[in-house]
Amino acid sequence: MKLSDLIVSDAIIPELEATDRNGVIRELVNSLCSGIGLGESEAASISKAVIQRENQGSTGFGKGVAVPHVKHSAIDKIVGTIGRSSAGVDFAALDRSPVYIIVLLLSPPDNPDQHLASMENIFRHLQRDNFRRFLRQASNKGEIIELVQEADELPGG
Repeated sequence: MKLSDLIVSDAIIPELEATDRNGVIRELVNSLCSGIGLGESEAASISKAVIQRENQGSTGFGKGVAVPHVKHSAIDKIVGTIGRSSAGVDFAALDRSPVYIIVLLLSPPDNPDQHLASMENIFRHLQRDNFRRFLRQASNKGEIIELVQEADELPGG
């Protein structure tokens, strides 16, 4: 599965308005739920689940990136989106640095193998210094979509 197959383009947020972790999660979940046709009650339930998951252990793995994720019964296929914060957000990341790129991943509860494969795909791309740097510099949705498509075309992408 390619990164571009996971990312819902309409849900990408090139400049997040929220300035705290939970606000960023809610903003991304609402955008993604809207992009896949889920309502406010599902979005609220998913946001709560993602925040609970985040409270168990930060998904901020360092290098200015966080990958909040959860399996939820309202989700019928794996979907994700990307948010960018120019100011940076405290995600209690492993390196204690602010997070500038947030990739949200939502999965159905009945396919843990695909969830794991999707997480590995996202991490593989985010390990690339250039990918992170260009994402952080992207100023609009179109640039982010283009970066995701280019990343899929790289060897091992």
